Amino acid sequence: MPIIEVQGLRKAYGGRPVVDDVSFAVEEGEIFGILGPNGAGKTTTVECVEGLRVPDGGAVRVTGLDPAADRDEVTKVLGAQLQESELQEKLTVREALELYSAFYPNPADWRALAARLGLEAKLTTRFGKLSGGQKQRLFIALALIGSPRVVVLDELTTGLDPRARRDTWKLIEEVRDSGVTVLLVTHFMEEAQRLCDRIAVIKDGRIAALDTPEGLIRRSAGGTVIAFAPSRPLDDRDLAGLPEATALEKRNGRITIHGTDTTVNAVLSLLARHQITAHQLRVTDSTLDDAFLELTEAREN
Repeated sequence: MPIIEVQGLRKAYGGRPVVDDVSFAVEEGEIFGILGPNGAGKTTTVECVEGLRVPDGGAVRVTGLDPAADRDEVTKVLGAQLQESELQEKLTVREALELYSAFYPNPADWRALAARLGLEAKLTTRFGKLSGGQKQRLFIALALIGSPRVVVLDELTTGLDPRARRDTWKLIEEVRDSGVTVLLVTHFMEEAQRLCDRIAVIKDGRIAALDTPEGLIRRSAGGTVIAFAPSRPLDDRDLAGLPEATALEKRNGRITIHGTDTTVNAVLSLLARHQITAHQLRVTDSTLDDAFLELTEAREN
């Protein structure tokens, strides 16, 4: 049985649907990502999973429990870091960990948790004096202090510098490796591509796609892109006959071709056959950014 099941979820505000018939399942041990443009319904969806909002329709189950009807039990198996989290500025790291530990009947050892998350040297530091990365480490610790089976992380790395973001990614991988299932809401494509086992892309309150990062990228029409400036002109008939090419553009003496690895090999063979040098040659693969934009923009047009 999936550890999280969402079926036909609906939620509206003021008569306007924000989440409209969303369904997905999360397997135990996954990092499951939820992506979408601002206002797509991502946070409302996870708030229904967390029990912070009651759905207007559909069903949500976390370890078989209803987050709304069985809220006390769900809080024992689910930890959460909210999109906007703050603590009192004068509260120390130790005080925060001790306070949250008191909320649970069988909490994790907060001292071991602090050591694991690199907070040992900051136990006496007040929250207001922590760096952005240190605050995120503390919020992860507070989300894990109840020894949950599932943790929800909503826009965890927003506002962090690149180094702090990558350190946080490593922590998330360590959390998953410890046996905790992660539901990750993010708008950073690089983050989702690195961390997530599967991703649900939400657009206008509906699931636009659900697949692995690699599967979403394969759906992208961008494919593999080869770009170069030929040392002399190529015959348009040769270019038109390239296998598996999906798009071709000529601009300012530079040729850009979208296709597959087969297309790249054919281009290189064509250049060698005609003894043409490819200046400033670049071969790149589509990314999750490309797939995301294609999925979401297609829905808007």
